[in-house]
Amino acid sequence: MTESKRPSRDLREACLAEALAVIASDGVEKLSLREVARRLGVSHQAPYKHFPSRDHILAGVVARAFADFAAYLDRCLAGGDPAIELEAMGQAYLDYASAHPLEYRLMFGTPLPEPEAHPEMMRQARHAFALLCEGLRRKAEAEGLALSDEEVNRDAMFIWSGLHGFAAISTSTILGSLGFEPHHMQAARAHLFCAIGKALKP
Repeated sequence: MTESKRPSRDLREACLAEALAVIASDGVEKLSLREVARRLGVSHQAPYKHFPSRDHILAGVVARAFADFAAYLDRCLAGGDPAIELEAMGQAYLDYASAHPLEYRLMFGTPLPEPEAHPEMMRQARHAFALLCEGLRRKAEAEGLALSDEEVNRDAMFIWSGLHGFAAISTSTILGSLGFEPHHMQAARAHLFCAIGKALKP
């Protein structure tokens, strides 16, 4: 489809998809609106209709990643046993990191554009964190506890830091050289969730 015939929304979505492809093949430092346009076969000015700068398209890619990540977590909150759902959310976190390593690194391992200038990116990031906080509140209420916002945030950061550390290590290429095999990581993953569960007991 030529640029003149491409619907505006289709062009925006195509730009986001191609931006992620550029990052995947060349690294985030090589991302540019000009390269996105070149790969799409549109004029160099076409992406600027939706993204005023490189930071804007990067923020759009990151916002999309956070939205997909949040969808992984949100599926776990189905109105069942809160403790089981909270653990399922943690498992979903690690599953996402394993299935989408590029997007995971973009969210948590790449310098992001200025937050205040990209509210949609921050809205999606806050939503993902809010889902974890909601899971913690539901678990506490089921146990007859009333956690303050500060306590919820503290516990959420405790869980998140543990999951993030495991996700970062498990996707590292050094593990094989150190003699770690898949069954070692499976045992470590189970131990992590056991430790988190014990730490959160009332």
